[in-house]
Order: sequence, then C-alpha cells, then structure tokens
Amino acid sequence: MRFLLDDEQSDFARSLDALLTAADTPAAVRSWSAGDPAAGRALWSRIADLGVFALAVPEEYEGLGPRPVELAVAFVELGRHAVPGPLVETVTSASLLTGPGLANLAKRFLPGVASGETVATVALPGGGPYVLDGDAADVEFVVGEGPGAVAVSDADAVSDADAVSEAGAVELWVSAPMASPRVRHSPRVRRSIDPARRLALPRAGGELLGTGPRIAAGAADALRWARLATAAQALGVGLALLDRTVAYVKQRSQFGVPVGSFQAVRHRLADAKIALEFARPLVFGAAVSMDPADVAAAKVAACEAAYATARTALQLHGAIGYTAEYDLSLWLTKARALRSAWGSPGECRAEVLGHGDGFGRLPRVPRDDLSGGGLRCS
Repeated sequence: MRFLLDDEQSDFARSLDALLTAADTPAAVRSWSAGDPAAGRALWSRIADLGVFALAVPEEYEGLGPRPVELAVAFVELGRHAVPGPLVETVTSASLLTGPGLANLAKRFLPGVASGETVATVALPGGGPYVLDGDAADVEFVVGEGPGAVAVSDADAVSDADAVSEAGAVELWVSAPMASPRVRHSPRVRRSIDPARRLALPRAGGELLGTGPRIAAGAADALRWARLATAAQALGVGLALLDRTVAYVKQRSQFGVPVGSFQAVRHRLADAKIALEFARPLVFGAAVSMDPADVAAAKVAACEAAYATARTALQLHGAIGYTAEYDLSLWLTKARALRSAWGSPGECRAEVLGHGDGFGRLPRVPRDDLSGGGLRCS
C-alpha cells in the first residue's frame, strides 16, 4: 500500500510545523519539566486553536472527529517539536468518553477537550499506578477494578444514586477539581526518564462516573488511540533526532573534513532513516484501519525506530549528546520513554501475534493506597 497525504492533510502538517517552529518549544519543555506549566499551557491553547484535540472528539460534542489519520499527522509534528504535556492522554480520554452509553459524560467533558480548555490525563488498566502530568491536568480519569463497584442500569445516568452494587466491576473515576490545579513540586509527582513527562499518583477521592463491561470496552478502545498517538509522536521524535544529527555531522569537522563524510557515519544515519521510513506507512496504515494488531505493530516499529535513532544521535554527537543543557536531550529522553508508554515492545508484539490479553488483567484502582506499583508509564 502506498499511503500519501492529501493536500489538506499536508497543509495541516505544515501549519502546525510553522506554529511550533515559531514558538520557543525547548523553553516550554524545560519550564514544564521544572513544574511550571504556564508556557506549555499557552502552547497547548495555540495547538488547540488549530483543531488538534478536536480530531478525537465527535462532531456532536463540538469536535471534528474522530479522524485518526489527521490525528496521526498532528502527533508526528508534536513529536518533532517535543511538545510537552499529556497530549496522548487527552485524546485517549476523549476516546474513553465516547463509548456507547456514556453520552452524558461526553457532553460534560468533551467540549472542553476539543477547545483546549480542558487538559485531561488518564490511567487505564495495565498501565501502572501513575497518571501523566497529573499536577498540570485539569481532570484525571482512572479506570480499574474497584473494591465495591456500582453497576448502573441506566446508560445515561451513570452517576445516579439508585444504582446497584456489584463487587469487582470495572470502574471509571474522575478526580474532583482542585482549588489550585497547578501545584508546583507536588509530592504526588515522581521522576521519569524524560523530565518533561511528570508522573503523578492519582488524586485521592473523586467521583465515580461509571462501571461495568462498557467501561472495560471503552478502555480497550481508548488504548488503540493511545498507542496510535504514541506511535505517531515517536515517529516525529525520531525524525527530529535524525534531522539534528545530520545537521551536526555536516558542521563538525575532523581531520579537516566534516565527520558526516565518513562512510561509517553515513551508514549509521542511513540505517536510522530506513527504520523511520519503514515505520511511517505502518503508522498511517494503522490510522486507516484502527485494527488493534495494526496499531500495536505501528507502535513497535515507530518506537523502536525512534529509539535506535536516539542511540545513533547520541553516539554521533559525542559527549555533547549526554548533557541536559543541550536541546538534543529533549528528544533523546522522550524516545526512550515513549518506547514503554502504553505497551512495551513485548506487549505490542504479543498483540500483533494474537496473544495479547488486552485489558483482561484489570488491576485494582489504588484509591486508598497510592504508594506502590511498578513504573510502566515512563
């Protein structure tokens, strides 16, 4: 299959690239990493004005979608410019809330997501105990197996008090709005390999929004969107690393010639280029089909290509590549983190081979004990 973007999609990518090129994105990334989301939120609003978040929201909720191909186009550009924030998690939340029987939740939350006024983050089963950028997000959604869930009989009244108790059902919670959601240096925040990915323990308390099989089904569907957006973002990260490395080896000289003229250097860069170009049609093909196996294959290919490109970029930049002060580090750490976010390479390969368990393993929502758990949302 030969996949080509049409003129409108290409223009959309160029517009987003121009906006992000003009913005001081590295400065916004560093501020976000330090716990100051002001610059990142301002950038978020400008991205939303181009309709990026509306692409995951159906038209009946003031969105433009769902349009997975255009969303993939946008996330490639967001990755190329290392835009900070719970980008994937916000579109994943939109997918989660558009499931059957959740119209009341969609009406409540999705117009804000589409306009960019609401920054959302989400934790899904099997993804570890953390939510990404919970200290900067306006709302946190958590799906998991509850201690004594409430089964709701009315599809459009999931918060009604006349629901029936049912132990062990899958629950969807949303955090209560905080008086000051922008909490700097919150004790809930944990370090990630990518400083711009601020892992946070879910806020205590909250509101039970729904429970039952439809929540589990919605979470499985949301995972496809999370993996697709992550794959596209990783592809963009890899392309940025390759572009920066090619530019660097052209201007750095050794023995009187640019190091980029050495055959060994050229071979490493060619390998990176081929891996990224092989991943590109898988990403857009998955956006067309939205088949879980296709999406998983795209995530493996794009994230592995980006990670391999990061290793090449680090080596060819020499010692300077290790320094946090050098902008290359903004993409290096992100390539590593995206590789394990929303499914490790092994988990995605199992999905491709038909051995994935999806969300068959539903961990208990840690509403009361938020101290433990493995770190898989890196």
